[in-house]
Amino acid sequence: MLFSRHRNHLPTAEEALKGRPEPGFPVPDRHTVLGNPLTGPYPEGLVVADFGLGCFWGAERKFWQAPGVWTTLVGYQGGHTENPTYEEVCSGLTGHTEAVRVVFDPTITSYAALLKLFWESHDPTQGFRQGNDVGTQYRSAIYAHSPEQQSEAESSRAAYQSVLTGSGYGEITTEILPAGPFYPAEPYHQQYLDRNKNGYCGIGGTGVKLSDPSDGGSCPTGIAPAGD
Repeated sequence: MLFSRHRNHLPTAEEALKGRPEPGFPVPDRHTVLGNPLTGPYPEGLVVADFGLGCFWGAERKFWQAPGVWTTLVGYQGGHTENPTYEEVCSGLTGHTEAVRVVFDPTITSYAALLKLFWESHDPTQGFRQGNDVGTQYRSAIYAHSPEQQSEAESSRAAYQSVLTGSGYGEITTEILPAGPFYPAEPYHQQYLDRNKNGYCGIGGTGVKLSDPSDGGSCPTGIAPAGD
């Protein structure tokens, strides 16, 4: 496969493809399930959270089904290439992972609840893969929009590591970094599993549960200002 030698190596900024100053395609106006706009600016009071947990088709569906989520969209994050295409991301030469942007109402749900859903929906110990999907674009990641989100994500990672270790799993490889540019993916990727009911979904968790934050568990409830 072309560029396959990069599948398990993140490129440096110098090695990465250069991209382009403008996206090569429009973003759909509204979410096909939730009916709300995909891109901002979002209504006042809503909060933005970004997650990578493998193939973004199934990952996005996990979040749009969650209570309190106002909209979701999939895209590319955590790399160097400006306005990448799907083919470029899959080459391993952009540094991006497949990500889901989740915009939620903090009066209905919490960042802690979304973190719990994130951890339980995939295996965060697999490095540059998720199940049969192999490559740097499938790595586990959380991109924080505030110091509070960063701290909360790190605390939840430690809590989930504890229960994973007790269940025989290895070290979590999830990267937790401040949110950088989020580049929306092509229109056909947005809400893919709503429009393709029998489409591929490689998302699957370990079966190991994290304490419910609403029961005073390990993930504290917190609010971060809406970003972007």
